[in-house]
Amino acid sequence: MHAWPASEVPALPGQGRDLRIHDTATGTLVTLSPGPVARLYVCGITPYDATHMGHAATYNAFDLVQRVWLDTKRQVHYVQNVTDIDDPLLERAQRDDVDWTALAEKETALFREDMTALRMLPPRQYIGAVEAIPGIVPLVERLRDLGAAYELEGDIYFSVEADPHFGKVSNLDAAAMRLLSAERGGDPDRPGKKNPLDPMLWMAARPGEPSWDGASLGRGRPGWHIECVAIALDHLGMGFDVQGGGSDLAFPHHEMGASHAQVLTGEFPMAKAYVHAGMVALHGEKMSKSKGNLVFVSQLRRDGVDPAAIRLSLLAHHYRSDWEWTDQVLQDALDRVDRWRAAVSRPDGPPADALVEEIRDALSNDLDAPAALAAVDRWVALQQEQGGTDTGAPGVVSRAVDALLGVAL
Repeated sequence: MHAWPASEVPALPGQGRDLRIHDTATGTLVTLSPGPVARLYVCGITPYDATHMGHAATYNAFDLVQRVWLDTKRQVHYVQNVTDIDDPLLERAQRDDVDWTALAEKETALFREDMTALRMLPPRQYIGAVEAIPGIVPLVERLRDLGAAYELEGDIYFSVEADPHFGKVSNLDAAAMRLLSAERGGDPDRPGKKNPLDPMLWMAARPGEPSWDGASLGRGRPGWHIECVAIALDHLGMGFDVQGGGSDLAFPHHEMGASHAQVLTGEFPMAKAYVHAGMVALHGEKMSKSKGNLVFVSQLRRDGVDPAAIRLSLLAHHYRSDWEWTDQVLQDALDRVDRWRAAVSRPDGPPADALVEEIRDALSNDLDAPAALAAVDRWVALQQEQGGTDTGAPGVVSRAVDALLGVAL
């Protein structure tokens, strides 16, 4: 599966700072100091509907992570998956009377278009769950051979008790885990499971549903968590720098995935930091496909909204915060992009070197994009009020905003 084209990242004078970011597992800010190649895995979409603002906020957060790392002169090895086989996809295809593969291809293509328009840097590997199945099957077999998996009516489950570190990503108690498992794709009430929290690794073939050769597992399809583990281990290995996604993935997805990987390899932890973006609401409720309260990036683009303004509306909120999409949020972003473009189109302005360092400082401090926007706002206001004599400053500002914030002026 191919990703989307990369936009050019302008080179800036000087060098950025190491990223200090919130790690869900420890509940603290940690300073990441990757080697020459920083390793990032971000969980991708289940392509049964278009990209909404909640998705965009998550991928914007990890785009900033990449831009901070690139500014430190590191390379970035970024991997993202596509869950192109899962119950929600099959259910939507059946509801709409369309082929599930056609639906997945259509929505994945639209996602690529949205990411391109928003100037999100693409992953080096963009891997669908279906194409990962040949690598998933041996991992499930190994977990079974290690005594960490068991069969239940043809399905294969992972035993969470096989991992002594289980629970150290989300730090939730058993009651909270059970509740979230039921809400987020698990089956804690299924009779016969050794532990209600045990997640499915391999689902035996169901009548009328697609299935694949699972070797000794029999025909079927993979569970959600083992998909990402297989892709991450294959392309990044254990101990990669950041595992990213929305805050609703901390449990069960990232918790279970970490346990799968830790049992498979005997190493801990799977990732050096687990980083989670906040949720975006609409009309007082979290924006989600199941509720249908969605604002789609593609619809905004069709309505003629400048993608730079869409991106600025995301950047106006700290990536970890939960916030609500409103018409005013978008209008504020539209006004801001107009002010900034007017400023960088002028022949001169106040010196901008200090502004570049302010943006770097803000982003290296837990991706504080609102502080970075405020710094640019101050430079723009100073230019409007006092003018300036530095003929190179507007170009510096334009390149810095592009390189570090992903906004083309």
